[in-house]
Amino acid sequence: MLLTRTKITLGLVATIVCLAFGGATLWRLTATSPDRETGASLKLLAEVLRQVEENYVEKVDRKKLLEGAVNGMLAALDPHSAYLPPEPFSEMKVEISGSFGGLGIEIAQKEGRLTVVSPIEDTPAWRAGVKAGDHIWKIDGTPTRDLTIVQAVKRMRGERGTKVTLTILRNGETEPRVFPLVRDIIQTKSLKARSLEPGYGYVRISHFQERTGEDFANALRNLRAENGGTLKGLVLDLRNNPGGLLEVAVAVAGRFVGERLDNGLIVYTEGREEFAKRRFSATVGEKEPQYPLVVLINSGSASASEIVAGALQDYGRAVIMGTPSFGKGSVQTVIPMKDGAGLKLTTALYYTPKGRSIQARGIIPDVIVENAELKSVTKDRREDFHEKDLDNHLGGGKEAVPEKGPIDKNAESGKKGQSARHAVGPEDDAKKDFQLVRALDLLKSWEVLQKVAGGTK
Repeated sequence: MLLTRTKITLGLVATIVCLAFGGATLWRLTATSPDRETGASLKLLAEVLRQVEENYVEKVDRKKLLEGAVNGMLAALDPHSAYLPPEPFSEMKVEISGSFGGLGIEIAQKEGRLTVVSPIEDTPAWRAGVKAGDHIWKIDGTPTRDLTIVQAVKRMRGERGTKVTLTILRNGETEPRVFPLVRDIIQTKSLKARSLEPGYGYVRISHFQERTGEDFANALRNLRAENGGTLKGLVLDLRNNPGGLLEVAVAVAGRFVGERLDNGLIVYTEGREEFAKRRFSATVGEKEPQYPLVVLINSGSASASEIVAGALQDYGRAVIMGTPSFGKGSVQTVIPMKDGAGLKLTTALYYTPKGRSIQARGIIPDVIVENAELKSVTKDRREDFHEKDLDNHLGGGKEAVPEKGPIDKNAESGKKGQSARHAVGPEDDAKKDFQLVRALDLLKSWEVLQKVAGGTK
């Protein structure tokens, strides 16, 4: 099997694995002789198509009917497998560069409803206040109940400066919210960094894009330089990070693990076919000093961000803090079709270095700290949204053995008087972000405990 340079992205909706296969493999995928049962099913499909064309009340479009049949077949598999017509397939390939016209939200199906997985930071949807877990009821007045994910994405994308209105149902509210939005070029800055206090750094990664690995390395160097050449501790914020390029996630985690060639496994994938069975390890190179590290996650942390958190947790290199992650542990392969379309197919599950499957389970934090919110818990509570809530989600593969983290009791008393909007804003005052405050407190306690253990306190 000929396999060219592979670029894998593990996002929730716009997921692409640019795999090029040799002719022998393509032949095996497309020309396998159908067995008797398959032949009977194809005859049934042909008969239904004939009956519809001959007897339906209106004239039908055969291509539209066949695309619908293909969509139905793939929808029966899992939430992430899909047929991509030429235009959406082309848009997906553009999106991987991190630049496209739209609103800036990741979406999925939950209980038959179009649901926001995560708003992307510094985009029109994020700035307007769209939240994870919001149900998109209408797009420009058109109900979304009969739209596929691809159709909904197509309606929300468009040229910069054009308008689109989302009507949203939010959990705990009886009246819909209307969001008039103006499309923009979604060219997100995937990384922001700053010093929280002298000696303590903060890096937020909102998406794993092509330049994120290089930007991350530069940010760490700059933080060390700003703090006298060394850090007392670092907070790596992966909250509401929906995923991105796998090799970039491996590079980020690889800054902290894998000092030798034989101990740098970050993630591995398992599937039916040989091309789906792969191991991804950290490269030998520049590593971060062994300073304390806290990784923040929540239900909007998915896929590639779960790979980073899972690897650092397995190696004991970081304390994972926040709330359980989304649980998207599957890998999609996009197979180019002859007509310019693409077939996005789930081909593997990925596992952490210790063999834990994340699919439909997520990463369980070592220390659970709930998000603080300004409004009453009952009226404006944001419902956590996970892979296991998606329609027809895949099971988790091999049994995971996550350890349940302790609940931070102080989080309950800290909820009132805090704002949810500050939960992911690195430019905001850290004191307004309760989870970040707890992470910084833990880093400071780490230093104190080390002094006590060393008898220097």
